[in-house]
Amino acid sequence: MPIIRSSEKDLRRTARRTIVNKAAIGALRTAVKKVRAQIARQDAAAARQALADAVPVLDRAADKGYLHKNNAARTKSRLTQQVNQLTPAKP
Repeated sequence: MPIIRSSEKDLRRTARRTIVNKAAIGALRTAVKKVRAQIARQDAAAARQALADAVPVLDRAADKGYLHKNNAARTKSRLTQQVNQLTPAKP
C-alpha cells in the first residue's frame, strides 16, 4: 500500500476506472458476439438488427479509447460484409 495520500487516492481512482472500463469492454464484446451468433444462424434480419446495435457500441469504444479507431472500423466493416452476404443480391 502507498504511504502518500495522493497515491492512495490514485489507487482508489484506478479501481473505480477499472470497473467502468471492464464493463464497457464487456458490453463491446457482447455486442460483437451477438452479431456473429446471428450470422452463424444465417438469420439475416436478426443479424442486421444486431449489427445496428453493435455499431454505436464500437464507435463509442473507439472514442473512449477502449479500441483503436482502425480496429473499430475494421470490425464494423467485416461484420457488415458478413451480414450483407446473408441476403441475396437484388437483380
